[in-house]
Formats: sequence, structure tokens, C-alpha cells
Amino acid sequence: MGTTGQLQEFVQEYYGKLLSKSEDLKTNACCAAGAPPAWVASCLQNIHPDVSAKFYGCGFPFPHAVNAAKVLDLGSGSGRDVYVLSQLVGCCGKVTGLDMTDEQLEVARSTQQWHADKFGQKSSNVEFVKGYIEDLKGAGVEDDSLDVIISNCVVNLSPRKDLVLAEAYRALKVGGELYFSDVFVDRRLPEDVATEPVLYAECLGGALYENDFISMARKVGFIDLRVVSRSEITIQNDEVQELVGTARFTSVTYRLFKLPEMDDQCEDYGQVAVYKGGILGAEKLFWLDENHAFEVGRPERICANTADMLSQTRYAKYFDIAGSKDVHYGEFECGPTMAAAQYGAGSVSSVGDFSTGSCC
Repeated sequence: MGTTGQLQEFVQEYYGKLLSKSEDLKTNACCAAGAPPAWVASCLQNIHPDVSAKFYGCGFPFPHAVNAAKVLDLGSGSGRDVYVLSQLVGCCGKVTGLDMTDEQLEVARSTQQWHADKFGQKSSNVEFVKGYIEDLKGAGVEDDSLDVIISNCVVNLSPRKDLVLAEAYRALKVGGELYFSDVFVDRRLPEDVATEPVLYAECLGGALYENDFISMARKVGFIDLRVVSRSEITIQNDEVQELVGTARFTSVTYRLFKLPEMDDQCEDYGQVAVYKGGILGAEKLFWLDENHAFEVGRPERICANTADMLSQTRYAKYFDIAGSKDVHYGEFECGPTMAAAQYGAGSVSSVGDFSTGSCC
């Protein structure tokens, strides 16, 4: 069993010295499952092989519409996701990678010019900073300064997830977004299991119990949490499976907007959203989350929180929102939009079974 400080030190050593490539991991928890969408896959093809070889992550946390955005990657590692975002934000955007591991930062920085040349950039639009995801202020990240914060299977490695969320909320502009993929677990793990060093470094010991995560996120100001996607993690290691017992793990991608005026629950003001198109990778159909899809030109009834997410963020220019909050019609019975039901949303995920009162 390790203390908080010892676990953090072990994680640094694990990803800096003990692992040389992603294949060295003992489980598949820190490995992305499935194929990325085409608009992301084309960017991944431009990543230096040394960077890809040392990549550890459980998803593809690349939100749409980030052109010209200022983005921070928490726990950027070898820089793979930073270099994907470098292509998406364009010459007017900027991407910063924050990591605590010297060896990973060295790999990321060593290919910076290579990537700039590959992307046809006159000068690189990325930088890499050493620091801790619990202390963004210490790394020079100012209040209300970021459009988007992403993270890929790193929040679980933090011994102070509450500080990570609080710092992300502080650093985001109003209307900004925390968009991250991570490992979640269906129960609180016993202390000796949660703090077993290798299990912790493999992204399982520190996995977030979703009820606790939702409470923690709401406490710092993220009111309405939305699940973008989820997939089951199968532990392909008998020894590790024995340690975790019957606990079930999933890789989940969440999006959390900094919109302080949202309701604690779904409310009906008679609002309607129409997607105008124009988003790269979502030219005809845009998914806000797993229950909210918007087809170009198709009106969709939405709750007030969804209206805020579409009208008070970088997505505003892509949507027409009809209606205001002048007249309240009661609770909004939130479910899949018509487009989501038609194009494959399926039933509400398990997160929707939590009594959170939100559209997640």
C-alpha cells in the first residue's frame, strides 16, 4: 500500500522509466478501444512514431469546433493528443501539454519541430510545460484563460481529483469545456486495492466511482455532466483481475461546460435548436452527447441546459436557438433527441440512472 506522495512518485517512475512503450502495460485499461472517427484518424497519421509508441490513453478526447481555440492537455505524456489538436486548432490556436514526467516531456519536445514541418506550420503552435494537474496555477495557467481542457486517462492517476476539477474550472473561460476520457469503476474499491502501486499506475486503482465523480464535479461548479461515449474495459491479466474482484471498469468520455447559470435539473422553456452545419467531422450530424444528436436543418426540442451549451459556448455560431427563458413550462422530460433515436443513440446509459436530474 502506498501513501499519496509515494503513489505519485511511483506513477512518475512507472511512466518515465519502467515503461518504454504502450505494449509494456500489464492491462489494457490505459489503451484506447475501438477506432477513432475519420476526422481524428487523418490527424493521427501525421504523428511521429516515437510519440505514438509511448502513448498511454483510454479514449479519443478530441471535441469538435476547436479551430483557433486555446487548449490545455492535462497529463500530455509523449504529446500525441497535443499534436492531434495542433492540427485542429490551426495557426490561430495554441495547445499546451502539461506533464510531470521528464522522460515523457523529452519525447514530446524532441519532435516539436518535426511536427511543425509535417503540419506545414511556419512556427509551432504547441508548448510543453512541466507541472502537476492538481496545480495549474503553479504551472502558470491563469484564471479564465482557456477555451478547452482535455485529458486522456490521467485524472484517475491523481491523488487529489477534487483539486484537478477545481483547477480546471478556474482556468476555463465562461463557456469553456473540460472534455476528457478516463477509467471509471462501478464501486468504491477497498483501500488496499485502490492504493496498490502497480494497480494504481495501470489506471485501475485510482479509477473514479461515477457517483463520487458527479458529486465532486458539481461541487466545484460543473453543473450538468454529459457522457459522450462509454466502453467496457476487459482486464486481460488474471493476477490483476483477482485483485479487483468483481468490480467493473469502463472507459468514459465526459464533457463538462463552465456555465454557472445552468439549472440543477432539466427545465422546459419551450426552446428548440436547429443545427446549421459547418463543424468539421460533423458536417451533417452533430452529437453533443450520447443522447443529443442534431441533424442539419432538423428542429429539436431541448431543455434549458442544452440550449445554454449550444448558445453560450464556441458552438453558438453553428446553431439557431428559438425561444428564451421568459416562460417556464415545468420539468423537461429529457431523453434522446429525434436524430439520436434515429441514428443510433440506443437507451440511456447507466449514468442516466443516477439521480442527478440532468440530461446526462
